[in-house]
Amino acid sequence: MEKLKQFTRNSDLGLLIFRLFVGLAMALTHGLGKLPPPERLVEGLTSMGLPMPGIMSWVVALAEFGGGLLIAVGLCTRFAAAILGFTMLVAGFVVHAADPFGVKELAFFYLAACVLLIFTGAGKYSLDSKVCKK
Repeated sequence: MEKLKQFTRNSDLGLLIFRLFVGLAMALTHGLGKLPPPERLVEGLTSMGLPMPGIMSWVVALAEFGGGLLIAVGLCTRFAAAILGFTMLVAGFVVHAADPFGVKELAFFYLAACVLLIFTGAGKYSLDSKVCKK
């Protein structure tokens, strides 16, 4: 019974599972398809009046793909979560501003996940724990 209590209280294991799901889902489902940025993405950013849409499309693609991978492996996790979180903030409040909540919900979920990781860090089962000094 004590082993079960230890397992269920292991927040580092929970963070690992959470990071792997969030990071890989973002990188493979959302980021990979934006590399290289498709013309549709550039046109969409242009139509919203965002500055430098060609460069911004690369920033979005790299934030989603690269940031997702960094989160998954737990390397520079807080930095990656901050960059990805800002991207999701823009997606939720600017890109999908006129959309119903059901459409922007996913951007807000990823934003919340990033906020959680900014506060908690990656946990001990990460590259941060081996590379970065706290």
